[in-house]
Amino acid sequence: MAETSIVGREAAHFGAMAGDWWDPTGASAMLHRLNPVRLAYIRDRIDQHWQSDERALRPLAGRSALDIGCGAGLLCEPLTRLGACVTGIDAAPELIAAARTHAEAQGLAIDYRAGGVEEVEGRFDFVTAMEVIEHVADPAAFVRSLADRLAPGGLLIMSTPNKTGWSKLLTITLAEGFGRIPHGTHDYDQFIPPDQLGELLRGAGLKLCDTAGIAVSPGRGLHLSDDLRLNYLVSAVRA
Repeated sequence: MAETSIVGREAAHFGAMAGDWWDPTGASAMLHRLNPVRLAYIRDRIDQHWQSDERALRPLAGRSALDIGCGAGLLCEPLTRLGACVTGIDAAPELIAAARTHAEAQGLAIDYRAGGVEEVEGRFDFVTAMEVIEHVADPAAFVRSLADRLAPGGLLIMSTPNKTGWSKLLTITLAEGFGRIPHGTHDYDQFIPPDQLGELLRGAGLKLCDTAGIAVSPGRGLHLSDDLRLNYLVSAVRA
């Protein structure tokens, strides 16, 4: 079992993108397009899990949240605005520095830390790892670490590309090939299909609650879908 989830070359690759992480037209432009889709899913699962009022502005008030692989805070900031006490951790110190600077400018108090999930102590009501598992040293160990940090009654949400020809074509051949995503961001051999991720979750003592696809079309762009071929999200709880 790997002692750390961090792969040095992955941390360096993403750290080099820190300077324009918050620029919606920069190197992380695709994440800016993806984030609203993820947030729509997250909000729905929060409301379902905790039976919260879908009109409530702060459904995570009084709850703790941990975002693993937080980058410069694209997800941490909206989770904070939803009321959570948020901790964000990322392997790239450059991204953590950018995250802190941006959060301070927004007047948001977020506990940002550079490192791996294994270094985080305590348990959290809500744990997220979005587009992270395909970049770690040992996916099974990574999922176990996520489970270890999930409080009783808590909710885990993950997202990752599916391992399909369609995903490879759109994500690597086209998006990376034409510069929409920085070259070398993805390794198809590291992509994980839903069945495999489900097995990893069960092996970590978690119960898979829901799976949803993220698809793309000319008319709608990126959107939630029953089509899992490109990218998908899962939610899980303790078994």
